[in-house]
Amino acid sequence: MVTKHKFILASGSPRRRELLAMLDVDFTVDTSRPVDEVVPDGLSAEEVPAYLSCLKAQPWIDTLQKGQVLVTADTVVILDGEVIGKPRDEDDARAILTRLQGRTHTVTTGVTIVIAGRQPHTFSETTEVEFAPLTAEEINYYVCRYRPLDKAGAYGIQEWIGAVAVKGMRGSFYNVMGLPVNRLYRELKSIL
Repeated sequence: MVTKHKFILASGSPRRRELLAMLDVDFTVDTSRPVDEVVPDGLSAEEVPAYLSCLKAQPWIDTLQKGQVLVTADTVVILDGEVIGKPRDEDDARAILTRLQGRTHTVTTGVTIVIAGRQPHTFSETTEVEFAPLTAEEINYYVCRYRPLDKAGAYGIQEWIGAVAVKGMRGSFYNVMGLPVNRLYRELKSIL
């Protein structure tokens, strides 16, 4: 069973903590080994999250103890083939949400699992998200009230904007939050 292992979540995201906890696994959060998230030229937007999740796992590979399982992840919002990262400030958040409103974008999360003594196992999950049109007033309300500066694409689907702006979705809701827990569980079952 997946729950018999000791997990390390190498992520400071409170949403990822919440989502991993849904699997009823024993885990600790450790963000003590940050990496420079530099993406090499030539990667497509869809390849970026898997690359970054694997990069985040590198400092851990040779230090895991028997019975430990490391999980790293990276989530990006993609619009028109471009990675939309975290906003620099509130004005940038407004500009990002203005671009997303009334359109469909994709959210891709790359996840890397490392089991002590084994090679890393990396996968990606993609969800299509359709936003309804939003007014400048609605966008400003969300940015001022929720301050989504720590979120890829300048929004958290679990917040107010998810209720009023997400018109439709194809794929995992939890993936958009930052960790595709159903897919993670299936991948863990297949490799543990």
